[in-house]
Amino acid sequence: MSSITGIHHVSMKTSTPDEYQKTVHFYSEVLELPIVRTWAKGIMFDTSNGIVEIFNDGEGSLSKGMIRHYAFAVSDVDSVVARVKEAGYEVFVEPKDIVIQSEVPYPARIAFCFGPLGEEIEFFMER
Repeated sequence: MSSITGIHHVSMKTSTPDEYQKTVHFYSEVLELPIVRTWAKGIMFDTSNGIVEIFNDGEGSLSKGMIRHYAFAVSDVDSVVARVKEAGYEVFVEPKDIVIQSEVPYPARIAFCFGPLGEEIEFFMER
């Protein structure tokens, strides 16, 4: 049996003070995630089942890593997307209903946006 019990956090770095402030604003004000803790080099936000951690000590232009996207479980995809759009962020997959054709079909409502660091974020609601 694995000793892994879940994903604790997703971590990102910002390159400038302005980028850091924009990112903190997105996660705290647009997505309304509560702040867990702050320290000189970063901040953590609570997603209810994991942490988003943002560091402010990146240097120069940071490239994307191998993570395709991460998904937030949400109770209302459309209302989250409305807040994201109102804040001026690009939604590149509008809210839509899907069914993942697995052994047992898995219905969901999804949408995708770009965050302030260019990160791809999915909003996922089981139906």
